Amino acid sequence: MTGNHLIRTENLVKTYPMGLSQITALNNVSLVFGAGEFSGLVGPSGSGKTTLLNIIGSLDSPTSGGAEVLGRRIEKLSHREAAELRNHSIGFIFQTFNLLPVYTAYENVEFPLLLLKTPAGQRKKMVMEALEWVGLADRGRSRPSQLSGGESQRIAIARAMVKRPPLLLADEPTANLDAENSHHILQTMEKLNRELGTSFLFATHDEKVIGYLRRKITLVDGRVAKDETFPSPAGKGV
Repeated sequence: MTGNHLIRTENLVKTYPMGLSQITALNNVSLVFGAGEFSGLVGPSGSGKTTLLNIIGSLDSPTSGGAEVLGRRIEKLSHREAAELRNHSIGFIFQTFNLLPVYTAYENVEFPLLLLKTPAGQRKKMVMEALEWVGLADRGRSRPSQLSGGESQRIAIARAMVKRPPLLLADEPTANLDAENSHHILQTMEKLNRELGTSFLFATHDEKVIGYLRRKITLVDGRVAKDETFPSPAGKGV
């Protein structure tokens, strides 16, 4: 698998044992993503979108077929190599925020840089910049319990973006937010995609998220049923 791409999957299959039989979560999925995309995997629960996102994020490995992400073959990575790929090059945003409750917002955003052993002076500059990206530079001393749901998700975005990864994966990032906060979050991510060139890939069935996508890949029963691109965000017209 070679070429000018950020992500490429080829005949990707993922099965899980279930009793005496097995369930097929992904069935011969072949996709290519270029740099700077704002894309989404959509479909009902059980369609395979989270499984595919987890393989692309090196959190899981395929049963057969291949996945190349940022030049690395996922199915050939050791646990340590997969962790290094995630730590350095992939940001994650989840629906449950996953903020560390005993840390301040600043410390939560700083945490990935500590894992990368980034020097203290550089860390401070990068954390403050990330908090400014999401409009929460004044909430750095607040703990997660003092933040609203929308603010918590914006801190989670800052944490995912602080190391400036080329790829950000978001699994149902608006599931626990109301409409107003959802749009604020999506506008923030759209802005980061536009200004920093970060590639975003969502797994979602939320129509609010789908409305912002520039590419929509519909999965049904683990297969790609449709792959659509839009000159402007999906459903918004030109």
